Amino acid sequence: MAADMLLSDPEPVVRATRTAGRKMRSLLLDAASLLFRERGLSGTSIADIAAAAGAFPSQITYYFRTKEALFVEAACRDMLYLASAAERAALCSDTPGDYTQALVETVTATDSVAFFAEALTLTRRRQDLAPHLVRTIERLHSEGLRAYAAKIERHGWRTLRDADATSRRFWAVAIGVTVEGCAMGHSPDELRTEMFRVLGEQATARSASEVARLRLVGDRDVSVPTQSDREAPS
Repeated sequence: MAADMLLSDPEPVVRATRTAGRKMRSLLLDAASLLFRERGLSGTSIADIAAAAGAFPSQITYYFRTKEALFVEAACRDMLYLASAAERAALCSDTPGDYTQALVETVTATDSVAFFAEALTLTRRRQDLAPHLVRTIERLHSEGLRAYAAKIERHGWRTLRDADATSRRFWAVAIGVTVEGCAMGHSPDELRTEMFRVLGEQATARSASEVARLRLVGDRDVSVPTQSDREAPS
């Protein structure tokens, strides 16, 4: 019986250990995010983060190695959370203007972009921190493209630029406007106004007649003629 227990124990123990590890990492990231936003990198110590998370300082170095690496991962996680929130906010938008407005208002409602921009600047002299940021940027672009392409397909919008370029441009503008605006002491409302100005019109909607026809034919893309369309007499 003892031998059977020894043979069956390791896997559940490993799973429990991994679950506890993920929970601890999440707690440390939560605490770090709040403190880094409030005090900045230099104003926050490892001991501060550990105390806020109910952990030991050694656990931070175990999971993240350095305070800077924790800063980068917290900023990346917050940025991805923000992108997901922006996508949800824009989900019900029926026009290109409403879609852009929902994205911009969500992005400028928090300081997640500013936090992420600070993390980006760390890589100038700390290239060891770059891979996590690169993966985050790639994910921002790929998920932004997926969401925008789905909108185009569903509503038949005519994008004024390549869909991939549009999604990439949105985040480039968001980061650029935020960095410049923070340096100049701009308010969230001013950041929002500047983003709208720089982004401009990104797509156009169908005309009312096209929308009506689209509904009649069951949401197929009327910009691509079917076989019956091609064979219909002129």
